[in-house]
Amino acid sequence: MARNLAILGSTGSIGRNTLDVVRAHPDRLSVKSLAAGKQWKRLAEQVREFRPRLVAVYEPEAAARLRDEIRGIDVAVREGMPGLLEAASLADADTLVSALVGSIGLRPVMVAIASGKTICLANKETLVVAGALVTAAAQEKGVPIIPVDSEHSAIFQCLADGNRDASQIRRLVLTASGGPFRRLETERLAGVTPGEALRHPNWDMGGKITIDSATLMNKGLEVIEARWLFGIEFDRIEVVVHPQSIIHSLVEFIDGSFLGQLGAPDMRLPIQYALSYPDRWQASGDRLDLLKLGSLTFEPPRLADFPCLAYAYEAGRRGGTLPCAMNAANEVAVAAFLQGDIGFTDIPAVIRAVMDMMPFEAAPDLDALLAHDEQARGMAAVRIAERAAARQKGAEAA
Repeated sequence: MARNLAILGSTGSIGRNTLDVVRAHPDRLSVKSLAAGKQWKRLAEQVREFRPRLVAVYEPEAAARLRDEIRGIDVAVREGMPGLLEAASLADADTLVSALVGSIGLRPVMVAIASGKTICLANKETLVVAGALVTAAAQEKGVPIIPVDSEHSAIFQCLADGNRDASQIRRLVLTASGGPFRRLETERLAGVTPGEALRHPNWDMGGKITIDSATLMNKGLEVIEARWLFGIEFDRIEVVVHPQSIIHSLVEFIDGSFLGQLGAPDMRLPIQYALSYPDRWQASGDRLDLLKLGSLTFEPPRLADFPCLAYAYEAGRRGGTLPCAMNAANEVAVAAFLQGDIGFTDIPAVIRAVMDMMPFEAAPDLDALLAHDEQARGMAAVRIAERAAARQKGAEAA
């Protein structure tokens, strides 16, 4: 059966890979709506190729540029959050691919669930911020949430075919590459640059996700996401560093057996599986050559040097508004690091400060979470300004 797609975040890494899968399977997949943040030139190219019914751009100025660029093409152009919501809930689409980066993806996923769409989820912050609300809404509507992240896709595949009974699972094992600083000496971490942090050893990802990988926050967000996707307690979700990024994650069962999913580090594989499930289609990405693999190694994460992973476990276990505060602080701190305002080790420091200072609510509704997100961002900005000022003062003194 053909699937009609709404793709949010179409100009980013996941979105572009999703469109590669569409190109490989044009008889099975069609694009009905596209949405992006501000990359209007790339979005215009996608509109010309895929001819969606509707396209949304979050930033109004970029939306205006897009309208001028695609004048004469029969496509509706929307902007801002209302535009994202319209693109996500478009009646012509039956499947949402949510590839936006950050908590901005939460409301579009909720409206897509309300409209009965299958959710192919790459936007992990949606479940980090509001996992209880999102999963309850999906269950009420009978809407499946199919993971797109390579790690969660791996677990999803391992738990298929009758392996979903949580009582039979001892633990989920999420693998992490370790990022570009896996072996860097502790004393050098404070001085690493954004350019160095963006050189991921295995994956081609956007800036925010790549920095999250370097701090191990990306894996922390995935731990919280796994809890909501698979209904497994945090004490049964473990992270191991696997530098080769070939085993994308594993499940250990109570009898000592492991099931793992192997594949090339190519996001087209988990994206295609999310779109083809429960079927499998011919590969649209790279294939794994077992004879060229060499050794596969595993090691524990360096929690003392990369505390964001521990913060995510703490936030996930406490729940309520704490994961929302943590995520908001992280988004603001990563943006500040990429702009050169703070150092690499300031990122976890800002997150810790916000987690400690924000008020806590145990069972927030969506409006409360959105308000909490805004408050945490403001608090993070204050902490960043303080650190940036201290950084400037130190540079002047030197």
